[in-house]
Amino acid sequence: MSKVIIETHDAVAVLRLNNGVTNAISPELVDDLLETVKQIKSEFNGMVLAGGDKFFCIGFNLPMLLQLDRPDMTEFYTRFNQAVLDLYTLPMPTACAIDGHATAGGAITALGLDFRFVSSGRRLIGFNEVKIGLPTPYLADLILRQIVGDRCATELMFTGEFVETQQAQKIGLIDNVFQPENLEEKAVAKIAELAALLPYGITVTKNNRVEAVRARYEEMRSADAEWFLDCWFKPAVQELLKEAAKKF
Repeated sequence: MSKVIIETHDAVAVLRLNNGVTNAISPELVDDLLETVKQIKSEFNGMVLAGGDKFFCIGFNLPMLLQLDRPDMTEFYTRFNQAVLDLYTLPMPTACAIDGHATAGGAITALGLDFRFVSSGRRLIGFNEVKIGLPTPYLADLILRQIVGDRCATELMFTGEFVETQQAQKIGLIDNVFQPENLEEKAVAKIAELAALLPYGITVTKNNRVEAVRARYEEMRSADAEWFLDCWFKPAVQELLKEAAKKF
């Protein structure tokens, strides 16, 4: 069964993460996300990414990934970042409908969309990598600083603290809050409105926004993977990762 499902809403595709309650990011989910993003380019004019109602996405599937050796983990990490980059540079308007917690790799995935809409209630979003001895991936670092500014991004990444909906909206990490029963409808409506416009202006405007980040990331892609994996396989970090994996 595919870990990412495509649902059609006229010219808008809803991509739904489909990997259990937590939507933990596994190699299979990354592969399916890469494939579905590629597929919708020629079939739709807009896209909404959705997850579950408890977890939009909890982040990396630590129990699974801790079994990988360095070459396999390097491949996973590289492909995960490529999936986020493909979302970020998709030449159409996009939004993320976050109806549950979006943490670590889940929050990073959400950064790849043009808009982030969250359902009301207690929803946590954030980047806690530093708490287990890991850096926030370079691509996510670049996008986060673009969205919320350097000082807010530094605070989020240095402390590793999750923020709740109200604070996330205050700093510009998310764009709007809706009732859970209306969240996806509102997200689809927003993207449908933009998708109905002639695409030329939006495509170029979006390219103007993403190009500098894309170029900087691609220049540093190999170095970023080395830095991240050097940290990942340090014994002290592996111990923290194993403790964190017990919560899955």
